Amino acid sequence: MTDQSSDPTNQNGQHDAEQTLAHVRETYAALRTEIAKVMGGLSVVVVLFLSCFFCGGHAGGGGGPGLAKTLLISTIARTMSLDFSRIQFTPDLMPSDITGTEVIEEDRTTGHRALRFVHGPVFANVILADEINRTPPKTQAALLESMQERQVTVGGVRHELPTPFFVLATQNPLEQEGTYPLPEAQLDRFMFQILIKYPSEAEELEVMRRSAHKADVTIDRVVSPEDITRVSDAIRKVPISDEVMRYALRLVRTTRVDEGDTEPASVPAVVRDYVSWGAGPRASEYLILGAKARALFAGATHATHEHVREVAVPVLRHRVLLNFNAEADQVTAEGVIRGLIEGVPTEESPEAVRAQMDDVYQ
Repeated sequence: MTDQSSDPTNQNGQHDAEQTLAHVRETYAALRTEIAKVMGGLSVVVVLFLSCFFCGGHAGGGGGPGLAKTLLISTIARTMSLDFSRIQFTPDLMPSDITGTEVIEEDRTTGHRALRFVHGPVFANVILADEINRTPPKTQAALLESMQERQVTVGGVRHELPTPFFVLATQNPLEQEGTYPLPEAQLDRFMFQILIKYPSEAEELEVMRRSAHKADVTIDRVVSPEDITRVSDAIRKVPISDEVMRYALRLVRTTRVDEGDTEPASVPAVVRDYVSWGAGPRASEYLILGAKARALFAGATHATHEHVREVAVPVLRHRVLLNFNAEADQVTAEGVIRGLIEGVPTEESPEAVRAQMDDVYQ
């Protein structure tokens, strides 16, 4: 058997891995430092946004007005030297107002006329789709097609969107008038559903101080396009054991009322009573990817059950659909998910998972 400790190839690989981890930690720390200059709190929200961005996903956002959603996402774009675009969705917004349109352009010298495509606001790296459920489904679909295909097709010609491409779509409460709820299939395209809550008393006091002094804050550009690619690649290379993957799979499949190959008696009572539709395969993929990002940003060498649990609520919140019984009993999707997190067991001890992952680095 070859002694791996004396294998130069193995040593070089381990050294490269250590350098990558150190680079990711430095990049993440620099981002958090710059964002903290303008955002006094929302530490958990910032972590979720950055995780979603570097995973190549999109995020749905919720929360009341004035909670700094626009400031947060624009600040993240500035720290990465990315183009930022804010689209205010209204009932009269047309798809071409988002994607762009063709215009007739005449050459004054020759008199020749030709169609020229004028880019819409979707041609940016970071998009804030504000109040996306204020606009009819036809216009919603134009943005969601761009999110999925990373391109815009106008007049039979495909126009690729810039890379990276990240969308944060906020929604108004469905109880308000003039809202068009997103279909379940379109909601499933968002990696996370992130709820921004009111700040704590100390955080709100800090916001008041900054506003009163009107201090000009300079945001440094601390991340290059090469850094973004390197961090994204590092996330997908984070080791994860088969048991942790099976745990994430069990968590997702437990949300389904009718799994097909699962006995009805094994479905948790909270799911039978309150869930009308459970999470699909995308949830399993995003659970693993999100857990890898959380592990990397936390300085861990591999993803664990705890990292899966940390991203379970934002991944599943918009994928677990409740029935009328839940509404009558005032049961929320987050409450159901947290109950499942506590109830779904892990088959192996953390020590066994850690030992399995240690073998990867030998």
